[in-house]
Amino acid sequence: MENTWIAMIMGLLILLASMASVELGISVALVEIGLGVIAGNFLGLHSTSWIDFLAGFASIVLTFLAGAEVDPDLMREKLKESALIGGLSFLLPLVGTWAFCYFVVRWTNPASQIAGVALSTTSLAVVYAVLVETRLADAAIGKLIMASTFVTDFGTALALSILFIRPNWWIVPFILVSAGLILFMPRLKPWFFSRYGNRVIEPEIKGAFAALLVLIYFAHLAESHAVLPAFILGLAVARIFQRHREEQRRFRIVTFALLTPFFFIKSGMNVSLNLVWASFWLFLMLLGVKIGMKFIGVYPLAKRYVAEHAMYTTLLMSTGLTFGTISSLYGLNAGLLTQAQFSILVTVVVVSAILPTMIAHRYFDPRRYLEAAQEVPRIPTLRPSLVAEEEER
Repeated sequence: MENTWIAMIMGLLILLASMASVELGISVALVEIGLGVIAGNFLGLHSTSWIDFLAGFASIVLTFLAGAEVDPDLMREKLKESALIGGLSFLLPLVGTWAFCYFVVRWTNPASQIAGVALSTTSLAVVYAVLVETRLADAAIGKLIMASTFVTDFGTALALSILFIRPNWWIVPFILVSAGLILFMPRLKPWFFSRYGNRVIEPEIKGAFAALLVLIYFAHLAESHAVLPAFILGLAVARIFQRHREEQRRFRIVTFALLTPFFFIKSGMNVSLNLVWASFWLFLMLLGVKIGMKFIGVYPLAKRYVAEHAMYTTLLMSTGLTFGTISSLYGLNAGLLTQAQFSILVTVVVVSAILPTMIAHRYFDPRRYLEAAQEVPRIPTLRPSLVAEEEER
């Protein structure tokens, strides 16, 4: 009975988030996170094993799709820019947050290191979801931001693995399976598409889901995470998706309609407002440290390489969610963080997914430049009914 009640509430929240997103003109991912905070703190909603699984799977699928959106030629061409932006976006928040927590707040060194790792991230899931919703994923600026985000998250995952995670012998099969999928899936896809493609049962999507579930399984055995191989796998099949845009569109529809709402709502449910309120000053300072370090690292480079989109790029690179939550949760489960420290870090991570994105699209939306250059389709700002009236006139 409890599972059906939770499923009903989740379904209503997902529908409400979609309606609010359309009416307010805000990314649905941000609305879902906000509703998750409300549901967890005021409606008594809690996560279940099936929500945990759907949310975890959604983060991997989003990462895979983000990789598939990156233009390999553009990534190769902009390798220097993405490596510098993404590298400093990771390194400065890592060092700055660690130093602040250790020397100013007097957290233990392991707790300070976890905080540095958690707040060094840029959320590939949030960045990709926002860019797709705003139709910027296919624009050059969107692809550069996603490539830079990958560099940042690669650094975060590497730091977490080196500092804390002690994988078992299953790491070898995990690496071999990941390498096998990355090498052979692009070679198999053309035949698979020609043999089974364009059918209502969608074998192409099911094939991608099956590959990602294999990655998740072996990552679990190795006590690791499937985010990085999922992104690289997406990169490996990017050219195939570019040749099959309709299939890519259907993949997006399935992902954003069914999976991602559970990921974003569950992320909001991790926030405990009571624990955050008890240390509100620390929450504000950590948020300031994260965003401040991101600005110091990203903005000068963005100003040099994408001058007209420098502030937008910096704000999106300031977001966090997936790896920030994973790192914080690891610290809590390993006994390196207290419950209060965990709640503060997760809240900073969640707010950093919402606040910079809202500011970026409210004041620095690059579509006004790109529409003029016809790089992205013009998106009406009027409600559909008003657009119809305007066309009649």
